[in-house]
Amino acid sequence: MAKKKLILSIDGGGIRGIIPAQILVHIERLLREITKDSSYRIADYFDLIAGTSTGGILACAYLLAEYDRPKFTAEEVLDLYLERGDDIFSIPLFHRIRTAGGLLDEKYPADGLEEALADYFGDAMLKDLFKPSLITAYDIKRRKAHFFTQHDADNPDHNFYLRDVARATAAAPTYFEVAKVKSEANKVYPLVDGGIFANNPALCAYAEMRSKFSTPEMKIQAGDIMLLSLGTGYAKASYSYDQAKDWGLAAWAKPALDMMMTGVAETVDYQLQQLFAAAGQPEQYLRIDGELPPDVDPNMDCVEPENLKALQRFGNYLYEENKEAILAFLKRQIG
Repeated sequence: MAKKKLILSIDGGGIRGIIPAQILVHIERLLREITKDSSYRIADYFDLIAGTSTGGILACAYLLAEYDRPKFTAEEVLDLYLERGDDIFSIPLFHRIRTAGGLLDEKYPADGLEEALADYFGDAMLKDLFKPSLITAYDIKRRKAHFFTQHDADNPDHNFYLRDVARATAAAPTYFEVAKVKSEANKVYPLVDGGIFANNPALCAYAEMRSKFSTPEMKIQAGDIMLLSLGTGYAKASYSYDQAKDWGLAAWAKPALDMMMTGVAETVDYQLQQLFAAAGQPEQYLRIDGELPPDVDPNMDCVEPENLKALQRFGNYLYEENKEAILAFLKRQIG
């Protein structure tokens, strides 16, 4: 069988990034068993890794290179969330008072997030990632989607510090202030979280692969791609007609955002299912996600120790529930 183009896509979801990170710990172990290579990493298997928000941070971490190898194991990437989550989502008392609990300004100062990203990524640049990337953000000045792509970053206009890439993709409106990032060519971009248009970036990654990696000799089609898409769990609150019929702007704000992000992710999943089915290769697309159990707080900033453990347990559960499908997916390429 001809080698396929392999894509990993990871959704946004704040601290719920623990869920896909835990799944990928198991997948990395499986890959090591299959290849009989104890140094095998997530980035060795995939040709392109895409991510939005927390998924974008994960993508940066899996792809960060050191001495021409991926720097972090999947377990070390997971530790970013387990060890630094409470630093990232920390609200000093003065900030809480000054912002009226997040009503007058962003809910969290960016210091904890920026410090964690600087510790993990240092002065690494986008162009130095181990493999191609697609990491989403949204440019509020130019009013357009912004994609951080390693394979375009030899151009100084498209090259950035990796810590700034991660900061931009995670600049969730109301949670963190807008990221002001500068390219290697000193072009300034005011960016927010790509989740406002692509919380599930899998279809963006699919389009990027077909567009940027096709050649005159080989036009990449759906049948030439294998795509693993990881969600961060969902909690679908339902609303009755009587509840919602008289809602105004304030009452609709949170439900509308939740419905928009969940709906977009579901739509992307539907579109990709149809694309791969039409190509006669439905088994080359695998989406892993699930409804959060009652012991998980669905809020993207809940970093209580018990919630972190519950998120890990749910990641383990999703892996076990999908283990056969994951193994079959991996073995299609390197079995």
